[in-house]
Amino acid sequence: MPDYMFLLESRLSPEQRAVMMRVQELSAQMGFNLYLTGGTVRDLITGASLRDLDFTVEGNPTKIARELEKGGAKILYEDEKLRHIEVLFGGDVEGSISGARDDHYVRPGTRPEIRWSTIMEDLRRRDFSLNAIAISLNPASRGLLLDPTNGLSDIERGEVRALTIHSFTNQPVRLLRVLRFSSRMGFKLEGRTQEWFDLAIERELHKTISSEDAGGELRAVAREERPTVVLKAWEQHDLMEAVNSNLAKRHPDYDAITRLMKVREDMFTAGFRPRLATPMLLAILGRLKDREQGGVLSKAGYRSAESDTVLSFAQEADEAAKELSGRKMNAPIDAYRFLEKMPLDQVAFLLAESRNSTALSKIRAYLNKWRPVRIGLPGVAQELQTLGMERGAKFDAIVEQVFAMQLTGRGKTPEEREKILRKLSGIKEAPKKKEKKGAKTAEKGHTAAAGKHTEASAAAAKAATKAHHRERLGAGKPAAKAAPPSRGKPAAGAKKSGGRK
Repeated sequence: MPDYMFLLESRLSPEQRAVMMRVQELSAQMGFNLYLTGGTVRDLITGASLRDLDFTVEGNPTKIARELEKGGAKILYEDEKLRHIEVLFGGDVEGSISGARDDHYVRPGTRPEIRWSTIMEDLRRRDFSLNAIAISLNPASRGLLLDPTNGLSDIERGEVRALTIHSFTNQPVRLLRVLRFSSRMGFKLEGRTQEWFDLAIERELHKTISSEDAGGELRAVAREERPTVVLKAWEQHDLMEAVNSNLAKRHPDYDAITRLMKVREDMFTAGFRPRLATPMLLAILGRLKDREQGGVLSKAGYRSAESDTVLSFAQEADEAAKELSGRKMNAPIDAYRFLEKMPLDQVAFLLAESRNSTALSKIRAYLNKWRPVRIGLPGVAQELQTLGMERGAKFDAIVEQVFAMQLTGRGKTPEEREKILRKLSGIKEAPKKKEKKGAKTAEKGHTAAAGKHTEASAAAAKAATKAHHRERLGAGKPAAKAAPPSRGKPAAGAKKSGGRK
């Protein structure tokens, strides 16, 4: 059996891990049993990226949400009736906290009666088996996998399975949802689920999907990593009309969606994780006129403030691009500071849609050049500290000055940075020690004598080598014959005879 807790913690980002630990701590203090559920567990098992954290508590999640707000979390959406709260946790981690509940239907197709329940009842009332899996985060059972509907087997087979024959009758919006999950994951519908799906379409249950439910699916598809495959699946099954009639006639702007998806991949490569729900929603509605876009959002259940945020998004991004390309942003450090505060979804939107070449060049420089330089700034601080300057306000100001120079191409080598750091900090190089004149003269004499001795030794060695070479040549040749002595003259070295004859 896999160690799901180890698997989970190894896949979580540091920010997600901190959020999970904080929610565990609060739940324990309040006496609530806590579980990780839904999409988080499904994505963990399938190996998909963990985009958000979905928690379920056996109790009222509102108390936990209020404590999280005190620590900087932001409540994005709250359904008091269903006790469901969508939260933007610290570290820009998205997720939700829900109370465990059971939906009781008096008869199929009627509105359910909400009852607060245990985690096992909560899992059994869910839409599909792959969403009915949980991992316990409680001290006594931490890491225990709860799978009452055998969803793990369905995931292994690559199937989406509805939990009851009345699944689509009770909630027709599941017709959209089942296609969203199957398209995203590349799964097929399980045999009986396919039959129930076809029967629901035949009975035209998709025409009974409420505008708010359809709006919830529109929100969800805007957060998908590959919204195109979901939207085309809806169109293939003639379900886009259930989302919005204008969108069904005009069709989503697939070119704009593709551009934005490409930008997201580039930003991922550069180390950024933008949330693109708003610009992606605008891309989906890109073929509609402004007034028609407002009508879609209104019917989809968007509040007035939410609609205004979406509809004014493009104009605000264009105004930011104009400011970025203005004279005040000529210095790279000024452009960097401006982009550092700019929302990532606006950055992505401009990269996908803007024609302002000056702004685009600065954005690309920020993503691919300036940010890597900023990441290496602690190394500059270490170099300054090595020179002997203590940390403080002046220390930090000098490091920032060096960063501004690096954005213009200066200070690339350690030697150049050292000169800049010494100049800004006023730290001079230590003077070299001067040697005494007598000692220097003696050293010169000693050096000259050593040089002469070296030359003499080299000459002697050279002469010895030549002599040795001659000896070897002499040893290799045969001895020469002695010439016969000439008449009348004794040979050289011959002894003379004693008297005349």
